[in-house]
Amino acid sequence: MTAARPASPAEVEIRLAETGYLADDGLATVAWLALTMGRPLLLEGEPGTGKTALAEALAQALDAELVRLQCYEGIDAGQALYDWDFPRQVLHLRAVEATRGDGESLDVAAVESSLFDERFLLERPVLRALRSPNAVLLVDEIDRSDDEFEAFLLEVLSTNAVTIPEFGTVRAEHRPLVVLTSNRTREVHDALKRRCLYHWVEHPGLAREVEILRTRLPEVPARLAEQVASAVHRLRDGAQGPAGADLVKPPGVAESLDWARCLAALGRTELDVEAAAATLGAVCKYREDADRVRASLGRLLAG
Repeated sequence: MTAARPASPAEVEIRLAETGYLADDGLATVAWLALTMGRPLLLEGEPGTGKTALAEALAQALDAELVRLQCYEGIDAGQALYDWDFPRQVLHLRAVEATRGDGESLDVAAVESSLFDERFLLERPVLRALRSPNAVLLVDEIDRSDDEFEAFLLEVLSTNAVTIPEFGTVRAEHRPLVVLTSNRTREVHDALKRRCLYHWVEHPGLAREVEILRTRLPEVPARLAEQVASAVHRLRDGAQGPAGADLVKPPGVAESLDWARCLAALGRTELDVEAAAATLGAVCKYREDADRVRASLGRLLAG
């Protein structure tokens, strides 16, 4: 059963919190506006700030189907839209030929029409979302795609419809909520940005990050959650000199959660140098970063 649409940004914030996602007022407001106005939502920000997780939480909060399109270099419209089940089409054609009587000629037009029937149509994410009665379409890391794919996506977002030459036009009866994410490895074109509502997703403040850890990981002791959040914030801010300066990948909320999970799994109730060194792979994903942080763990945890 489809959940009723939230009546206000405050209700969005409450529903997201029920899924374990803690949104601030600005993020809850822009999400509500996207829902109410039927506009796509473009989220930009550093990796690990919770952009993808927001789309997942919105789908859960709305009791909607989450349809994810992961972008990458070279992705094209066909990989996002639809394909035809060629092996089954061949089997169907052979079956038609096998059932033909002696001397009976094929009705080429009828056979061709039957080959491009609904049963042979393979839905890719965009088509699936357009045909769903209740969907959140997550277009993840749109900045990894190229200009041609952006242009295709812009057309789909403008019309909420796609035309399949052999099949016809498919128009959304129920417009999906579209959430696009970007890590800003390149600038998304202005035309696409104009079509969307925009929000820059920041790393949460220290108090909010502690709250996220406590909400998502209730089994983690409060003291440990505070220590993990504080240490991660120092790494992001570069407060510990060489340990935090110029990290290849500053840790995001996902790394905070992973670090806390690892420590809890080891039975740790506090974050000390020994525990931090043993679990550093949860928060530092590059050797250079791990070496910098390991060299000054004492200062990092003493702050």
